[in-house]
Amino acid sequence: MAVSRRDVFKLGGLAAAGAAGLALPWGAGVSASSASLLPTSKMPKVFAAPFTRLGVLTPTVGTDADGPFDEYHIKAVPGLAGIVPGLQTPVLGYDGLVPAKRIDVQQGRRIKMTMYNNLPPAHPTFGTPMGISTHLHGSASLPQYDGYASDVTAPGQKKTYQYPNFQNARTLWYHDHGVHYTAQNAYSGLASQYHLHDPQEQALLPQGEFDVAVTLSDMMFAANGSQMYDDRSHSGLWGDVILANGTPWPVMKVKKRVYRFRFLNASISRSYRPTTSPAAPMYMVATDGGLMPKSQQVTSWRHGSAERYEVLIDFRNFKAGQRIELRNLSNPNNRDYDFTGKIMAFDVVDDPFDKNDPTSSTIPGTLNPGNEVMNLVDTGRFKVRNIRVQRDDTTNEWNLNGESWHDVVDSGYKKVLADPNLGDTEVWEIQNNSGGWFHPVHIHLIDFKILSRNGRAPFNYELGPKDVVYVGEGETVKVIMKFGPHKGKYMVHCHNLPHEDHDMMHQFSVGLKESDLDDNDPIWADPPTPI
Repeated sequence: MAVSRRDVFKLGGLAAAGAAGLALPWGAGVSASSASLLPTSKMPKVFAAPFTRLGVLTPTVGTDADGPFDEYHIKAVPGLAGIVPGLQTPVLGYDGLVPAKRIDVQQGRRIKMTMYNNLPPAHPTFGTPMGISTHLHGSASLPQYDGYASDVTAPGQKKTYQYPNFQNARTLWYHDHGVHYTAQNAYSGLASQYHLHDPQEQALLPQGEFDVAVTLSDMMFAANGSQMYDDRSHSGLWGDVILANGTPWPVMKVKKRVYRFRFLNASISRSYRPTTSPAAPMYMVATDGGLMPKSQQVTSWRHGSAERYEVLIDFRNFKAGQRIELRNLSNPNNRDYDFTGKIMAFDVVDDPFDKNDPTSSTIPGTLNPGNEVMNLVDTGRFKVRNIRVQRDDTTNEWNLNGESWHDVVDSGYKKVLADPNLGDTEVWEIQNNSGGWFHPVHIHLIDFKILSRNGRAPFNYELGPKDVVYVGEGETVKVIMKFGPHKGKYMVHCHNLPHEDHDMMHQFSVGLKESDLDDNDPIWADPPTPI
């Protein structure tokens, strides 16, 4: 069932009068002082808490007929997070943690991850159903292990996912993808990073202490410290508290050297435009699908939900004791509040480090010129698909080319948006004429190259392999992709999660005819089992 704003207030123990705090008009660049109903004394303070690094999960080692693999057992359970001073916020966490621990793996090392749904039947705060589906975003997984939205693991069930990790190094993330309630589940904490390493990336970019994962999210809070959820008739949710790795506006101590930051936007709707003040030299070195052909110097970048950008920030020329703020310039059609223009801060310290490490003082120019995706060229001979991201003003639902996930389900999961053969290359033109919304469009299975925006060159920071593309207001974005390495059905959807849930999600099939027996059926090939 859908949860109304009134139901959220009841569940949060709030008076109906509190609703006035959310009654803001829609429009580009909308601002207000706050959305949370916290008393001033409880509102998290900007730059008051230390930055916390993501923990790393330790696997056990297993062996099967294909050789060794890393094995993880993770439980999705309710937890408590100390985000608001003096209060506990009920959350959903992998192993009860928000933020959850990340996974690190070397290229070629397989992983088997068993996800246990130990959640109650209904969300403790919002009352929504608690079926889950775990998607490793950025992985070329088989369909039955891809977190297909309708492949739902119910409370009391478990599912073992298999990840091949044959792709080049990249920042991935695993998050919930349960049909119709992805937004509530991810907002409540079911998300974390997953780092795939390879020798090329390890030789070029900072590692260990100087390879820093930063997961960005935003929340709004009820007076008792619980989360508030208002997606404004499925338009999106924009919180007034910005979190980096689960901490509001944290401060990180940095040494006088080059750092690598893996920025993931895990906000369910908000986009960011990060910049530094005072300006620090910044270089984009990797996008969703890994290393760019060449590094690109940037002063800011537009960062939509689910996109990952890896940035080198050079602190060498700052003095010890100096503070550099990571600010948010925002983008049209976000909802901004008093402090959403700030993200986190860096305080420079004069602590020692290994100056013989070449990555401490080097900004590599050439990174991965041989990337197959980035070497795709539109010859004019490839099939062109036109994809329209739209809103139906009658049903108040979102769709792709006039069709929604409801249509896919009603067809018995046969209806597809595209049906390329295995190994085909296609060009997709994604058009946004939906009015006052931007759409981060995610295509599962493959990486793609952005060819153009409204006929012009892509932004320099997105000149790398992508799996999410920010399609701004009035934009037509052209992308090129090669389909493989697996046959089967995969999803394409908007990653503004209230849009995805209502109901801006479709599927495409690779190498399948309608009459074919699908050995990798995403729902039935390897279904969940009882715990």
